[in-house]
Amino acid sequence: MKPWETLEKAHTPEGAELVLARRGDEYVLRVGGHLLMSSRVHGSEEALAHATCAPLEGRPKARVLVGGLGFGYTVRAALAHLARDARVTVAELMPAVVAWNRTLLAELAGRPLEDPRVTVVEGDVSSLMGRHAGTFDAILLDVDNGPRALTQDDNFGLYSLTGLAMAYGALRPGGLLGVWSAAPDPAFLKRMGQAGFAAQVTSPPARAGATKGPRHTLFIGKRER
Repeated sequence: MKPWETLEKAHTPEGAELVLARRGDEYVLRVGGHLLMSSRVHGSEEALAHATCAPLEGRPKARVLVGGLGFGYTVRAALAHLARDARVTVAELMPAVVAWNRTLLAELAGRPLEDPRVTVVEGDVSSLMGRHAGTFDAILLDVDNGPRALTQDDNFGLYSLTGLAMAYGALRPGGLLGVWSAAPDPAFLKRMGQAGFAAQVTSPPARAGATKGPRHTLFIGKRER
């Protein structure tokens, strides 16, 4: 078996080492030695985009916010459902991840950052939501490993009741919040309800089309009014 080749390194705001590595045609991103994502496992990210953006098909001037760029699969899947006059804002805290998506990783998801509907903001998605009340038709959060399996403590606030209230306020009435998680989290589902969302849970396969193997968790919440 081929060894992993380290391609790039960076550091998170907390000081943890972020490593982009490749083995054959597979790319992985690790934070502090923990696997954050793999280019071979992105079916649930695409399912997140489908659940939140398919209802927007045909809607003029839809506004979508994606928190967490990853390898670009979520953004690409969201764009597939949106009209030409839609606008997708991608909030990514790590400038290195944005740079890698424009270079080393660009082809993985078909260069979604080059789509004219996409604007990238290098910064905290929570701050962006706080500045855009009643703006978005859908918000997709794929930050860290979800509400429970955090690799960075700073991300806890995003999934707290305060963070959920901020997401609720940033949505238009009828808007959808989609949250990706590596594992189930009943307490988080309860918090979504406390924040005002009509929420439900789905468990798509980690790999697109797989009938066996691991599954991830999606929390989908609707702002009713």
